[in-house]
Amino acid sequence: MKSERSSCGIARTLEILGDKWSLLIVRDLMRFGTRTFGELAELSEGISTHTLTERLKRLGEFGLIRRKPYQSHPVRYEYSLTKRGKALRPVILSMLEWAGGNLPRRRKKRSA
Repeated sequence: MKSERSSCGIARTLEILGDKWSLLIVRDLMRFGTRTFGELAELSEGISTHTLTERLKRLGEFGLIRRKPYQSHPVRYEYSLTKRGKALRPVILSMLEWAGGNLPRRRKKRSA
């Protein structure tokens, strides 16, 4: 784990979750429970496999997710939230509530 650059709780949290993809991975694991790498790649709104790999590694290093092998040849893993990761639920729900009251709703594109 990297040394902390700040003693501020918000700055330290942003070091872990301060990018779009990390929060979306946590969101998806909250919504859908344990998922494989491929399932997360499909859910997370166009994330590249390289970025997904990097974010899963970082979230694991900070103890927010756990990785468990489910297949041995080749080794494949499934990912789930730890107790620390699940503790982010009120934060994510607060973000959703704030967005619902403060951001305009996007219209869904109609299919031709």
